[in-house]
Amino acid sequence: MNFGGIDAGNPDLEDAKFVVIPVPYDLTSTYQAGSRRGPAAILDASCNMELYDEELCVETYLAGIHTTAPLEVDARGPEAMAGIVREEVARVLFSDKIPVVLGGEHSVTTGAVQAMKEKYPSISVLQLDAHADMRDSYQNSSFSHASVGRRIFEMCPLVQAGVRSMSLHEARFIEENMVRTYSPDSITNDPDPVKKVCENLSKDIYITVDLDVLDPSIMPATGTPEPGGILWNDLIHLIRGISENCTIRGFDIVELCPIPGMVAPDFTAARLVYRLMGYINRIGP
Repeated sequence: MNFGGIDAGNPDLEDAKFVVIPVPYDLTSTYQAGSRRGPAAILDASCNMELYDEELCVETYLAGIHTTAPLEVDARGPEAMAGIVREEVARVLFSDKIPVVLGGEHSVTTGAVQAMKEKYPSISVLQLDAHADMRDSYQNSSFSHASVGRRIFEMCPLVQAGVRSMSLHEARFIEENMVRTYSPDSITNDPDPVKKVCENLSKDIYITVDLDVLDPSIMPATGTPEPGGILWNDLIHLIRGISENCTIRGFDIVELCPIPGMVAPDFTAARLVYRLMGYINRIGP
């Protein structure tokens, strides 16, 4: 299944600007499991989208979207799986394409950022997430989905937005290390949230979107939904502004935990993927 259900089929890698990489992995999920089904649900929903972007007034798919086969799961653990993601993202970057990783749980992002750092040494990361994910280790794993923010912070500059849940130890780590972490209120109530976020990002950025950054009223299909999240229009406004000020070199959408019979969250995730592609293709510096 290729993203968008494009009539012409799945474009060859060399003819595509974007490469979609499904990663159906959720070994370290700790509340509601099921995000391994997220990539397939997003791909399925994308086949029912209009390919004309009404905001950008273009058909973004004409830039070329290639979808790879889902990555094979490595049962040895999240560190091994991160290595597989790293290799695949590095392969895409070597071809000068834009990787679009579909999770799966958030731990897969670590491998993607490792590859991005090798290609773009000055890369910084914007983490859109309900949770800080700043634990050094969780359930005896330093590569858990609950530690992805900490691993990113160790690699490159990190800005977090939408965060509204963390442990005491995470809060202390954020304060002591001056991690730029913004709550939903500090984003939606700020007269210029784009400036606030961008002033702490480098020119080249990677965006990781844990879908629980959205309010559960519109995104209930996540493993750990948190009340008080960002709504669609505010998220889109923020991402568009960032795309106008930074060069998005790749991104991921993770933690969709599909609910049987409820397709709206799947469709929302697919639209977010497509809109991000559109901003990169049409608006970026």
